[in-house]
Amino acid sequence: MSYRELSVIDVREMLRRWAAGHSDRKIARETGTDRKTVVRYTQLAKELGLTRGVQPSDDEVHEIAQRVQSRPLVEPSAEWLEIMRYKAQIEAWFEAPRPLRLTKIHKLLTQDYGLTASYATLRRFVQQELGWHKRAPTIRLDDPPAGEQAQIDFGKMGVIPDGSDGRHRVLWVLVVTLAHSRYQFVWPSFTQTTEAVCEALDRAWQFFGGTPKVIVPDNMKAIVAQPDELSPKLTDAFLDYAQARDIFVDPARIRSPKDKARVENQVAYVRESWFDGEAFANIAEARESAARWCRDVAGMRVHGTTRKVPREVFETHEKPTLRPAPSELFDVPIWTEAKVHPDHHIQVAKALYSVPTKYLHKTVRVRADRTTVKVYFGSELIKMHPRKAPGQRSTDPNDYPVGKAAYARSSIDTILVKAKEKGAHVGIYAERVLSGPLPWARMRQAYALLRLCDKYGDGRVEAVCQSALAFDVIDVARIGRMLKTAAKLATPTPREAKVVQLTLPRFARAEDHFRTQRKGSSQEEA
Repeated sequence: MSYRELSVIDVREMLRRWAAGHSDRKIARETGTDRKTVVRYTQLAKELGLTRGVQPSDDEVHEIAQRVQSRPLVEPSAEWLEIMRYKAQIEAWFEAPRPLRLTKIHKLLTQDYGLTASYATLRRFVQQELGWHKRAPTIRLDDPPAGEQAQIDFGKMGVIPDGSDGRHRVLWVLVVTLAHSRYQFVWPSFTQTTEAVCEALDRAWQFFGGTPKVIVPDNMKAIVAQPDELSPKLTDAFLDYAQARDIFVDPARIRSPKDKARVENQVAYVRESWFDGEAFANIAEARESAARWCRDVAGMRVHGTTRKVPREVFETHEKPTLRPAPSELFDVPIWTEAKVHPDHHIQVAKALYSVPTKYLHKTVRVRADRTTVKVYFGSELIKMHPRKAPGQRSTDPNDYPVGKAAYARSSIDTILVKAKEKGAHVGIYAERVLSGPLPWARMRQAYALLRLCDKYGDGRVEAVCQSALAFDVIDVARIGRMLKTAAKLATPTPREAKVVQLTLPRFARAEDHFRTQRKGSSQEEA
């Protein structure tokens, strides 16, 4: 008779017949069980004190079944015992900084240690004794409650034309899947920036007609600044978005696609069902096509896991639980750090903004959106300006020290007036420095020229500026080097309280020498 594994119900039937007075032979014949097997069960029932005429309880049936069906441990083979001697060495090879492959371990054991066991035995040994390549059991998670969670993921589709020039670019899509109903939204994009992600999510909420409580992305750089299994750090701009939309972000662990399994396998489905075989003239056409596909194809199919139609489940159960969708797209801000320069300004996106005097030379945090620039020192908001275009500036005169507001109200004129007070050539030199379409961009050089007058004296700076103008050298740093060299050569007497004025340079000429004259004028004057 062939081997047949007996279940608890089979054992109960044998013991029931035995208690009814049937012989072992009759039990074997009527139950289709080998007579020797019946004898083992009935003999153990006698040893446990069971009597005929009394039906055994469930506990007694279970105990007899376990004791009969238990098998003694098989003695390990000689090959197994041989490999056991090298268990510590195998563990060391597995735990090395660069773990060895099992085939290499078998080769080393065979060549260097004289192992005779086969590779198959070694493989069984490391799987059972060391847990090598032992898969963890799969646990199926329940779907989140309706309106609770959306999982998102970027996927690469292919290339499509970009604009009217016919140039082709790689097309990505952000897939947003509601975890409860499996209803999804697809947003094509050429980039994976924070701005692109925020726009795609807002389009998704408008498509769904509501917003979930939690989103589960992977560790894309547009969302996660520092991945961490326990406490990932989000980018400042996306954290702004999450706070504005009242959404909690729960990034998946690194290299753990099962954390967002309900969207992970949808990328291939989107590519095969929507993108492949289609021809889009531009990205706007692709976005319209993707929205129709989400509504009429992906939303109306019978889902392979839930065996339900996602759009019907969404409309019936999930949509009423969503929070209101945003009415307009989020203004994604720029977060950056800036150092406050001596002129009380910081530079953000190629524009200048003033900061109060107490924060000079300090590093501040700046948030700039389309309309407003906010400056923070620590957690304190210290200044707010309207957003300016590149090349422009926003200056608050109150940010300057008392008595210095004129520098903010009419900076260029103030500098020129002060420079002319130092000397005629200093004034001309300052005008040359500040000439051009953006004079305020060179104000620091003009301030440096005035500081040279305070340091070396007006006379010396006047003389050096006259010489530099004669040779058309407009470089404040070079003026400073010339004054520094001249100061080293000068040997003032101890009684002199001020730096003496330098004489005119050796090769300097009077201004009349450079005046343009008409032909023949010199002869007429002669």
